[in-house]
Amino acid sequence: MTYRGPVPAATNRTASERSIQLSPDFYRLWRAIAVSQLGSAVGAGALPLIAILLVHASALQVTMMAAISGVVAAVLALPLGPWVEFRRKRPVMIAANLASFTALVSVPAVAWMGTLTYPQLCVVATLSAVSAIVFNAANGAYVKSLVPEPIRVRANSRLETLFWTVSTIGAPLGGALISLSGATITVLIDALSYLAAALGLRRITTFEPEPEHHRREHEWISEVRGGWSCLLADRVLRRLFCNAMVFGGALTAAGPLMALLMLRDLQFTAWQYGLALGLPTLGGLFGSVCAPRLVTHIGPRAVLLGAGTARTFWLALMLFAQPGTAGLIVIVTADTALLFCAGMFNPVFTTYRMNATTDRSMARVGTAWSISARTFQPAFIAAGGFLAAMTSTRTAIAAAAIILLASSLLLPWKRIRTPHA
Repeated sequence: MTYRGPVPAATNRTASERSIQLSPDFYRLWRAIAVSQLGSAVGAGALPLIAILLVHASALQVTMMAAISGVVAAVLALPLGPWVEFRRKRPVMIAANLASFTALVSVPAVAWMGTLTYPQLCVVATLSAVSAIVFNAANGAYVKSLVPEPIRVRANSRLETLFWTVSTIGAPLGGALISLSGATITVLIDALSYLAAALGLRRITTFEPEPEHHRREHEWISEVRGGWSCLLADRVLRRLFCNAMVFGGALTAAGPLMALLMLRDLQFTAWQYGLALGLPTLGGLFGSVCAPRLVTHIGPRAVLLGAGTARTFWLALMLFAQPGTAGLIVIVTADTALLFCAGMFNPVFTTYRMNATTDRSMARVGTAWSISARTFQPAFIAAGGFLAAMTSTRTAIAAAAIILLASSLLLPWKRIRTPHA
């Protein structure tokens, strides 16, 4: 049976899906995630800013803080995939949120005492990254246990919509708070949001049984690499994984390059730069809202391949931006279109990965995916920066745009078999 969504029995399947409702506990989870994501959006970029303003870190130190925390977090998270797999997921998620709260709340507490140091910021960034990897690994498995297979696209669309909504609201709010009260207040809000999320997760009432599968002795190495083994064993997951690493790496590399292009080459003002960052997130919001309807009408395979390909076109358009209002319109339009396509693609992709992964491998697959992304992206960023230094900013962005276009070749263009839980 091919993975073609509701075609040809669209009417019957749609009626049955509409009769299934998302559970109250899913919405409790959704609200807990909403609180923590809003706090993270408010506090986004606060740690580098604190490093610059309060501990007077150099540009190299700020860059190294991000690079070191990402690499160290990936190493520390490597053995945690099996550890998460063999435990109840909700307590792991609560513990991850409490760890994030503890790490982040130390920053304003120590800053207000006047003893904040650069090494502490590096430790906080690392612990936050590890906690995020652990939480996301457990969260994917937990969502799968809460949501029946026929409505997982709807559930993942709600989560994707939530992400783009808080991104749209949180970034301007965080900027205003930093202007009024400094960066430490946004870190405190971020920390408290994790504490509130942990309390919200405790309100979930669905019983979660102990995982039936248990780690046998002398299998730790195989369990650690089990996430990658699952990803590479499935043809479709393997192609989606490779596509995600290449697409995400190239897009991440383009981020600082676009900042240089807008602020240095095109001479955009601060408010124009902020507008170019904030307004396009509405595209991701609308895309995530449209995803379930498109899946119903044309099937998940068409959405996966169509949106996955369409999102690769728009970075190249930004190269045509010129100084002035017209250039700003070009960048905002192209970025909005890119995020609209990404907003459609992500819920369908997440649902396929969820359905194609066995329950006993969900956490390890999620951990392997996060670790791989945190390894690939710094490498792409470094390569982009080196190319820009050797040539020009536009040349480096053009190279990233070409890689984005090529990433669509890695999508699973052959027929996709229907994954069952």
